[in-house]
Amino acid sequence: MEGFANQVFNTLLAIIVGVGGVVGLFLSMEFLIGFLPDRIQVKIRPWAYVGPLLLILAFYLVYPTLNTIRLSFFDARSQNFVGLQNYAWTLTTKTMHVAFRNNLLWLVLLTTFSVGLGLIIAVLVNRVRYESAAKSIVFLPMVISFVGASVIWRFVYAFKPANVPQIGLLNGILTAVGQDPIGWLVDKATNNFSLIAVGIWLQTGFCMIVLSAALKGIPKEIIEAAQVDGANEWHVFRKIMIPMISSTIAVVGTTVVINVLKVFDIVFVLTGGNRDTEVMANRMYKEMFSFLNFGRASAIAVVLLMAIIPVMAVNIRRFQEQEATR
Repeated sequence: MEGFANQVFNTLLAIIVGVGGVVGLFLSMEFLIGFLPDRIQVKIRPWAYVGPLLLILAFYLVYPTLNTIRLSFFDARSQNFVGLQNYAWTLTTKTMHVAFRNNLLWLVLLTTFSVGLGLIIAVLVNRVRYESAAKSIVFLPMVISFVGASVIWRFVYAFKPANVPQIGLLNGILTAVGQDPIGWLVDKATNNFSLIAVGIWLQTGFCMIVLSAALKGIPKEIIEAAQVDGANEWHVFRKIMIPMISSTIAVVGTTVVINVLKVFDIVFVLTGGNRDTEVMANRMYKEMFSFLNFGRASAIAVVLLMAIIPVMAVNIRRFQEQEATR
């Protein structure tokens, strides 16, 4: 009991000291800035408040990124310079080719289905009286962590031989209707698609919420005018709704692409990358923490970063275009 009380006390003390330290820092800077001329205060004050955050960002983000790039040119123990050898391994080995193929499969299927289903559901739920409840149900998986969702789906996909009682939901349904159980996560014909289905389940709610908000921004007068001119629901959807929210669809799509390129949790929990389900992030984890090969892990991380940067740039440009039209 005494140990627990000490832990609580130390936690509260850390919170008080941390928050108090931040408040004291900003009050001190504001006090010192007050001695400067008004003209200089206007220029200095924003940097005084943002400066500490930029330093923290540089320490925890910029420095690790630069250090990862440096380590990618060294051997497994970061002792000897090996040049582009780690990148050659990353781009030429069969294991990484499987990871690249699977990442591409995730990229195409998860992005297409999550954005497509999100758009369709957004259009449908905007027309029902129980809109909030329907959206909450679809969005609910987003509240669950990727690891938690993967554990849930492990029970859904659980597989036992045909003559053994099934504990998995899907195989329980199959055997109940007289079909043989399927090894969803062990059969190479189904395992990648089963993993992607979990990702779609998680991402569709996010796509639906953002696209639903965009659809509500379409003036009703435009839709009513099109209907008066004889346009049916399909024409309104294809000719009016999609063009008017195309920038939002692009932003949602690129956001999902970024998440797909970094996919790790689902694969790690459900298959560990075995049976040809390897993806880049999971392979990076194995090289770093299982094989202790820091050079190869860093090279994979850099390749992954280079793949994400163009998508991030497109996403930022889309956001800027949206802001400019408001």
